[in-house]
Amino acid sequence: MTSSKLQCSVYRSPKKEGMYLYVPKEKPFERVPETLLQTFGTPGHVMDLELTPERKLARASAPDVINGILQNGYYLQMPPLDQPRH
Repeated sequence: MTSSKLQCSVYRSPKKEGMYLYVPKEKPFERVPETLLQTFGTPGHVMDLELTPERKLARASAPDVINGILQNGYYLQMPPLDQPRH
């Protein structure tokens, strides 16, 4: 990893509850594949944050998110598998 701090933006999927996309704040969708954006839907901005390896996130590992953004240009957080069905 080349940096210990990363400014990122988090977006919520309108199509799938619990699906979030973490992207670099300065160039949010530059490297996100078009097919992923079509599946994800129109992203809804949730927040901007500074990621560090020590930062606690609700359902993802900060180092995994940082590495995903640095390597791929984004990190996709999938919904939990144990959501109750109605």
